[in-house]
Amino acid sequence: MYNQGLFSNWVPKPLQLFMLFLITLVAMPVSGVYTGSLSYMVGDTGALSEYYMWANYATTVGMGAAMPIVLRAKMRFKVRDKVVALLVLMGVLSFINATTSNPMVIVFVSLILGFFKTFITIEVFLPLMMLMGGRGIFYGVFYTFILVITQVANYYAVEFSIIHNWRQFLIFVAILCFIVALICWVLMHDKYFALKMPLHYIDWLSILLFISTFMFSAYVFSFGKQQDWLNSQNIINASIAAFVSFALMVIRQATLKRPYLSFKIFTRNNVQVGLFLLLCLGMFLATTSLQNIFSVGVLGYDQLTNAKLNMMMIPGMLLAGILAVYWFKKEKKLKFFIFAGFSSMVAYCIIMYFSMVLEFSYESWYLPMFLKGFGMCSLYISVWYYALDKLEINDMLPAIGLFLLWRSFVTVGLFSALFSWTQYQFQIESLGDLAVYMDGMTLNAQPNLSLKTIQLNAMIVANKKLFGYIVLAGFGILIFVMTHHFGYPKFTLNKLVRLFGGKSVVARRRLRERKKLAESLKDGVGSAI
Repeated sequence: MYNQGLFSNWVPKPLQLFMLFLITLVAMPVSGVYTGSLSYMVGDTGALSEYYMWANYATTVGMGAAMPIVLRAKMRFKVRDKVVALLVLMGVLSFINATTSNPMVIVFVSLILGFFKTFITIEVFLPLMMLMGGRGIFYGVFYTFILVITQVANYYAVEFSIIHNWRQFLIFVAILCFIVALICWVLMHDKYFALKMPLHYIDWLSILLFISTFMFSAYVFSFGKQQDWLNSQNIINASIAAFVSFALMVIRQATLKRPYLSFKIFTRNNVQVGLFLLLCLGMFLATTSLQNIFSVGVLGYDQLTNAKLNMMMIPGMLLAGILAVYWFKKEKKLKFFIFAGFSSMVAYCIIMYFSMVLEFSYESWYLPMFLKGFGMCSLYISVWYYALDKLEINDMLPAIGLFLLWRSFVTVGLFSALFSWTQYQFQIESLGDLAVYMDGMTLNAQPNLSLKTIQLNAMIVANKKLFGYIVLAGFGILIFVMTHHFGYPKFTLNKLVRLFGGKSVVARRRLRERKKLAESLKDGVGSAI
C-alpha cells in the first residue's frame, strides 16, 4: 500500500500540522557552523576562521548536491524509516562537530549534514505546498518562516556560547534531533510514498564532480584574502581544480541517458533573468560583511549585540511574508513586488552610507535593518518564484540545487570576497590621504587624535565608498526591473499613446464590467439549477 502523507491515519490533523512545524523548526536551522558563534570556535580551537567559513559554505554545497536526487530517494524508502534515520544521523553529526577540534572534520561533517538535511526538507516541502494550494503562497509562508528561525537560531547560538560553550549548543541541537526522531517513529506511517523507485540510476560520479566543483570554489572564496589571492599557489590550484571539475561534470551530463543535472532550462528567459536578479541579491546580502566591520570593528559591539542587530530584521521579514501571501493570492504583477524588494535594499544602503560616523547610536539601526529584512525576504520569495516559474518537476528539482548554490553561496561568496579585498584597499588609500595631514606636532597638540581614531576613520571612509558604489549599482538594478516585462506583454509606444489618450482606461473599465456581468450570469444560472 502507498500513503502520500507523512503520518498514520489515527493522528489528528492539528497534531500533524504541529509535527510539520516541529520538524521544520528543528531540522532546517541545523548547520555544521553557526556564523554567530564562529569567533568562539576560533578562540577555542585556535584554527583559522577561514576554515569555519569554508564549513559554512560546505553545508550549502551539500544541500545543492542532494536536491536532484531527493524525489527518487523519496519514492525509494518508507517515510518513517527515512525521516527517523536522517534525524538520528543529523544528531550524530552535530555531536561529532561538538566534540572535535579538527577544522577539516567540521568541514567534512558540515558537507554531509547539508546533504542529509535536504531529504528532510523535501518531506516537509511537498505536504505544505499541497496544503497551501499554490507555489507563490507557499513560498511566502515557508521562506519567511525559514529566514526568521535562522536569525533566531544564530542569536541563541551566540547566547548559548557566552553562557555555556559553543560545543554545548551543538550537543543541544543533537538532543533535539533525537527527540524529534523518536516522536516521528511513533506518529509516522510505515508505508511507501508511491511505486518503489530504484537508486542504481543515480550517477554518483556526477555528484562527486558537483561537490568537487563547489567545494574547491568555496576554498577560494574562504581563503582568498588570507592567502593573497593569485599570489598563492593553493588558490591557483583550487581554481583550476574547480574549473576542471565543472567541465568534466558538464561533459558527463551530455553523455548520460539519465543526467544528474539538466542544463536545458538555462535557455529560458525567466531562468536567465532570475540568475541575474539573484546575482544582484547576492551583492546586497554581501553587505553583511561591511555591516559587521562597522558594528564590531568601529562601534565596538560584542557578538551578542551584533546578533541582536540581525534580529531587528524579523519585523521586515514578517511584513514581506504577509505582503507576499496577499500579492500571490490576488495574482498581482510580480514586477512591482520585486521592485519593492530591491528598493528596500537600496534604501538600506543609502541609510548606511550616511550613517558611517563614530556617533551612530544603537537605536538608529531599527530602520535600516527593517528595510534590509523586508528586502531580503521579499526578494527570496519573488525572484525564486519567477526564476522557477513554469518548469516541470523533473527539471525544477535539479534547478533548485543549482539556484540554491548560486543564491546562497556563489553570489554571496563572490561579493563578500570582492568587498573584503576592496575595503582593505580603500583603507590603505584612506590612511595615505590622512597621512598628509598628520605629523608629530599634530598628534601631540590634539590628545584626542590617536592612531586608533585614525584607523577607525579609515575604515569608515572605506565602508562609505563601498556603500556609495553599491547604491549606484542598485539604481541600475531598479531601472532594469522597471523596464523588464517579467512575463507580461511589453509596454510599447502604442500602449503609451492609448494611455495618454484615455483609451486604456476605458478598455479596462469595459473589461471589469464584462467580467462582473459574466459572474452575475454564472451566479444566476447556478441558483436556477
